[in-house]
Amino acid sequence: MSENVEYIQSPLCQKYTEGSLTVEIDIYRTEESGWILEIVDEGNNSTVWEDPFETDQDALDEALDALKQEGIEAFVGSFE
Repeated sequence: MSENVEYIQSPLCQKYTEGSLTVEIDIYRTEESGWILEIVDEGNNSTVWEDPFETDQDALDEALDALKQEGIEAFVGSFE
């Protein structure tokens, strides 16, 4: 039996652009989970953090920090 899981989207979700590359910072949770962080590129490739965050702001801070430290290229996959 499959259950429909409803996701709660954070209002902090946003696009991040560096040079000619853009990714979507997606932050969401269910009623029973912490905040999940996912960075999705224009080719729909995604990087998801394994551990949930206590707040959506913590997730956003981590995303921005990772993008700054590692560069956007680390989160952009192949478009094939």
